[in-house]
Amino acid sequence: MNSTPSSTPHPTSTAASGRALVLGGGGSTGNAWLIGVLAGLAEANLDVTDADLVIGTSAGSTAAAQIAGAAATELYAAVLDPHPTASPGSTTGPAPSRPVSDHLERTGRIIASSKDAGDMRRRMGVLAMDLAAAHDPTARWRETVAARLPIRNWPNHKLFITAVDAHSGEPAVFDSSSGVDLVDAVAASCASGFAYGIGDRRYIDGGYRRNENADLASGFARVLVLSPFGGRTRMPLEWGMQLAAQVEELRARGSRVETVFPDGEAEHLFGANAMDFSLRPAAARAGHRQGEMLAQQLTDFWCRSAEIPVLQRASQKNKSA
Repeated sequence: MNSTPSSTPHPTSTAASGRALVLGGGGSTGNAWLIGVLAGLAEANLDVTDADLVIGTSAGSTAAAQIAGAAATELYAAVLDPHPTASPGSTTGPAPSRPVSDHLERTGRIIASSKDAGDMRRRMGVLAMDLAAAHDPTARWRETVAARLPIRNWPNHKLFITAVDAHSGEPAVFDSSSGVDLVDAVAASCASGFAYGIGDRRYIDGGYRRNENADLASGFARVLVLSPFGGRTRMPLEWGMQLAAQVEELRARGSRVETVFPDGEAEHLFGANAMDFSLRPAAARAGHRQGEMLAQQLTDFWCRSAEIPVLQRASQKNKSA
């Protein structure tokens, strides 16, 4: 099967009045924090998972697929379960084949020696394909990712899953029209340390395009960005990959943008600790607290000028439940 993801999807004709939810990368703890924020907001009567467009990158792609098939509160409960299984929301699975610090060191050298973002992506692709040639865990990784998702098919709402073509270094954006299974799209977006195979192509982590990829929401009236890495980037600022540059681009095109970062007390849960599964409950709780605290502020942003006020929507949901 030949996958044909778009590099930069164009907004639909209705995008000008739409809302986009952007879920950035951040490892296992980042996924837990994202779920926590969404659950905290939901429990405070703000459901942002009803966005017209959801953009998921790396750990955020897993969260984006998870909320398409299960309530954020259900996913949050699964993260806190002291005896996790392969239920939706859990990200149990094998530890990285090499220490995270080693991976950061190798990729850091590539970043430092690259002339620009395109050159960096190509070099990352070469490294990842070399690792896959030595040991290709594509099949096992697909099983792991599939166990994390409550659904296997693309949802009805618009969903973008980002990755990078390991052969060319070109950005790739999967959606329901790409001819790629949702599980494969998420597995590719989360592929760290090796190049994930889909048909005759291989892909690496979507965070190498941009960590949040919020610019893909261009044209949407309101854009909410949840960034486990706090908008930080390992790339040189002149490459323009940082979230601040993405937000500036969106606002220049008329979007209202709000960003949510982990608070200072939770920063130690990310970065080098991002793949520590034991920290997932703490990251989820930190996100949940933030979601509850930010709900009132974000309700005004998310629901203003909406056709149906938030309380009315909540009432309608309760009636239909």
